[in-house]
Amino acid sequence: MPDATGVRGRKGRLLHERERPRWVRESPYSWQLAVAAVCLGAFMGQLDASIVTLVYPSLEREFHEPLGTVQWVSLAYLLVVTAMMVTVGHLSDVLGRKLVYLYGFGVFTVSSAACSLAPNLTVLVCCRVVQALGAAMLSANSVALVTIAVPREKLRGALGIQAAGQALGLAVGPTLGGVLVSTAGWRWVFWINVPVGVAAIVLGRYLLPRTVQRATDARFDLPGTGWLAVGVTALLGGVSVFSGLPVPGWTGVLLIALAGVAFAGFLRREGRAPAPLVSLALLRDARIAWGLAGAFAGYLVLFGPLVLVPLALVRHGTSEMRAGLLLSALPAGFALAANLQERLLPERWTDRRRCLLGAALSLAGLAGFARAAPADLWLIGWLAVLGTGLGVFTPPNNELVMGSVPKELSGTGGGMINMVRSLGTALGIALVTLTFQHGGDHTGDSVLPALPVGVLAAVAVLMGVSALPGSRPEPSPSP
Repeated sequence: MPDATGVRGRKGRLLHERERPRWVRESPYSWQLAVAAVCLGAFMGQLDASIVTLVYPSLEREFHEPLGTVQWVSLAYLLVVTAMMVTVGHLSDVLGRKLVYLYGFGVFTVSSAACSLAPNLTVLVCCRVVQALGAAMLSANSVALVTIAVPREKLRGALGIQAAGQALGLAVGPTLGGVLVSTAGWRWVFWINVPVGVAAIVLGRYLLPRTVQRATDARFDLPGTGWLAVGVTALLGGVSVFSGLPVPGWTGVLLIALAGVAFAGFLRREGRAPAPLVSLALLRDARIAWGLAGAFAGYLVLFGPLVLVPLALVRHGTSEMRAGLLLSALPAGFALAANLQERLLPERWTDRRRCLLGAALSLAGLAGFARAAPADLWLIGWLAVLGTGLGVFTPPNNELVMGSVPKELSGTGGGMINMVRSLGTALGIALVTLTFQHGGDHTGDSVLPALPVGVLAAVAVLMGVSALPGSRPEPSPSP
């Protein structure tokens, strides 16, 4: 039996960040290598978010479960990421960002293999919860790792590369998902994560720098995390009941009421917590509050169609492969617009004007869904317009929020943006599922049902409205 010293030694090694080999540290390309390693995590996180929506029809058929139950393959994942993002980020500041990042990839990889072997939907959802914990460990550290690895003068370009990795994962997801589901089966949507995860762990071990400065304040707002998790779970659970979850209807009302109580408890806790998840003082600034509302609305409109389009097309007789190929126009438009708008739009345009243009394009794309069939080119075109609008809207929206947050609270502001993005994604999936169940028959010439498209259009209006109230006066451009 090993002695206490041996146990402590092994524990120390498990919690020790190993430094990079000297040839990596001294290489003039060391920061590019670190960014490349981080991009694998950024790519996989967004790939997994968009690829899973293609498996809904297959899961309905194989497990004989209603759509209201199947959607929890995504919702359970998003709930954990939402609840744990800020807490895991703070844990990384204390223990080491490289350490938590690599362990996160390990958790993500092993749980992906478990998802692919799930014998029923319950086990699959449980495995997705574990996978989400690994994803939170990745997402909370990617930007921080880039920041500590890259020289200051190269940081903006490096963050752009990292964002491009995320956009690429989001764009590739529907196409890859459609191909895998149609040819190899839905389980390969999860198997594909395993080799990439193993490669990322090895590369991260040798290419990522150790954490030099660590936080000394290890306080966590665990009660706040608990209230938030209960509130979001109850809200989405109530929506799922009305979407067809096989439980008595009164439980939906009870869950919605529980969500209200939990959110009230969360707000009360955040007002008194020494290290809150959400700074209520920041939310008193109308520019920040409305900007966060816009970020929430933008991701709801982005992820709602990622569920709606495959469901509607497959029920209309389209294969998963073709549905995935068509759907890729949305994230592709988003990726291109988010990365090229600085070159294409006039430099003098303010963030507010860019947000309004993005919201208008998004609304136009959703309005075009009324003519999005049966010709494939119509659907591809309007999905591209929608994606372009969201790509134009998102970066200046984030800039409006972060530009209003004091620099010493930039970490808190960034965490709040990530949180509302996750909430918008989860509610987008839940609302589209609910409205699809109760208004899923297409009308007229369109294969996309009017009710969920109308809900998404109303949220797109909120995107535009969010850029108006409380917007900070911006200086007139110099002549």
